[in-house]
Amino acid sequence: MRLVILGGPGAGKGTQTRQLCRTLSLSEVSTSDMLREAIASQTDLGRQAQPYVEKGELVPDPILIQFIRQRLSQPDIARCWLLEGYPRTAFQAEELDFLLEELGQHLNWAIYLQVSESVMMNRSLERSRTLQDNAINSRLDDQPEIIQRRIDLFHERLPLLLEYYGYHKRLLTINSEQPPEQVQQDILQKLTV
Repeated sequence: MRLVILGGPGAGKGTQTRQLCRTLSLSEVSTSDMLREAIASQTDLGRQAQPYVEKGELVPDPILIQFIRQRLSQPDIARCWLLEGYPRTAFQAEELDFLLEELGQHLNWAIYLQVSESVMMNRSLERSRTLQDNAINSRLDDQPEIIQRRIDLFHERLPLLLEYYGYHKRLLTINSEQPPEQVQQDILQKLTV
């Protein structure tokens, strides 16, 4: 099974991704983790992505598509994976389909974790406070202004992204304002229908 998980900042993508990967034996492909590792290691792609990540902007498509191509081409994940944090635009969704076709793969479902803007902001700020309280270095992308910018960008691009997957009949919409266990149960129920 090959899945993508969609949602704004604080929608629960990371939590649901980890649980789904464990439950369904999927490989986790997190674009934010890939970006952070590449920036920390100062790879060519990491250096290209860094200025955008620091400003809370979306990394340009050509750079992000290279990240995804590299990871999805690796043999350890060719059969079953869950992609978190990509695609974020309808163009990226279409590019992902082209890439998968080239790799002899196909996407089963796009899971959209639907939450209100206030929940996104509150959860993101809470995560940032927790990181600070635990003496973990605060990430640049967890500052309130950056979080708001990421939410705004998400809302700008969401309608066309949902329309793309809806048109291709691969969209599952889940109420992610429920407790994580209920969200997980709803996802698994829709995946098996």
